[in-house]
Amino acid sequence: MAFIRATGKHRRANRPARTTRSIAGIATLAAGGVVASVASPALAATDEARTHDTGLQRAVVLGDELANHVEAQADAQQAEAEAAAAKAKAEAVAKRQAEEAKQRVEAARKAKERAAREAERKRLNTFVAPVADSYVSTSYKASSGLWSSGSHTGIDFHAASGTSVHAVSSGTVVEAGWGGAYGNNIVIKMNDGTYTQYGHLSSLGVSVGQHVTPGQQIGLSGSTGNTTGPHLHFEARTGADYGSDIDPVAYLRSHGVNA
Repeated sequence: MAFIRATGKHRRANRPARTTRSIAGIATLAAGGVVASVASPALAATDEARTHDTGLQRAVVLGDELANHVEAQADAQQAEAEAAAAKAKAEAVAKRQAEEAKQRVEAARKAKERAAREAERKRLNTFVAPVADSYVSTSYKASSGLWSSGSHTGIDFHAASGTSVHAVSSGTVVEAGWGGAYGNNIVIKMNDGTYTQYGHLSSLGVSVGQHVTPGQQIGLSGSTGNTTGPHLHFEARTGADYGSDIDPVAYLRSHGVNA
């Protein structure tokens, strides 16, 4: 009996036929028959099947290669996407850290500026003695015929001629020149609205309208005007003119200056 086997794309349908032939050959062998008469066609059919399988096997191999290529491409794209995501995340973290560092620097700068402004504000509002390392040689309201009012309208600080005289605090010069009995004198309107006067100076170091700060040298002590010797006459006033004087010692002490 001849076995007809389809070729090409119908190869798979012939596999049971080949199996049947093999089983038949084995059955004949078991019955003591001739093996070659059955086995030879089956072997020939197997060889023929292998020849016809070549095209399909090639297609399967190409299909596997294509699938592997697509999978490798997908893996590469995924790895590239993950790398891009990691890079973007790192850049975002670096940007945030840089912005935070910038904010810290800016905050530190502002804090430093605030501290500097506060320190300057305190400095400008501090008070110092008009003559350093000195003492009051004539007190406020001391009585004597030396003064036209009959009493002392300020206090005298011991100071040799040429000693540096300082503004006691911040203010604006409203008078700088000859003051009659006061000799060369300076009157300053302080930032708090009060006035201070410095008399009997040997020289002046400021002019009207000039702004002065605490401890700034404004002149040198002397003995000009109505005086018996070099010293600094210092007055504290509520106004710019003579007669508005207040206790200079109490004034200085109220601003933290011992006199």
